[in-house]
Amino acid sequence: MGSLLHTDDDFGLFIARIFLGIVILPHGLQKLLGMFGGAGFSGTVDFFVGSGLPSAVAILIIIGESFGALGLILGFLSRLAALGIAVIMLGAIFMVHLQNGFFMNWFGNQTGEGFEYHLLALGLSLVVLIKGGGKWSVDRSIVN
Repeated sequence: MGSLLHTDDDFGLFIARIFLGIVILPHGLQKLLGMFGGAGFSGTVDFFVGSGLPSAVAILIIIGESFGALGLILGFLSRLAALGIAVIMLGAIFMVHLQNGFFMNWFGNQTGEGFEYHLLALGLSLVVLIKGGGKWSVDRSIVN
């Protein structure tokens, strides 16, 4: 358990962890609670199941984006939360966004969104997964 929680007192890791959590949390709240115009828990599960994913995977996505983002913001189980976000971003890239190319659909002239956002989130996730939650994380206070 100590190696899962171990992290340096690094301010850069804090920045990666906090910003990733802040960006992912609204997406999780859309899926979990229907906030920010989202479908809520049952609507999101129905959407994912209708897209061919098992309901268990849909539930894990909702948990990963909502509670994983909160874990990142707090720095609690940072590596586990980052792993969940990384897997979700890889799934989104390969199952949905890769076919739309790299760029976001800024001007509405593509059929969907590209994967550049997901790649950035994946990169931040990998930093936290490898190095931990950094400065001011609950993980660090537990281990020290």
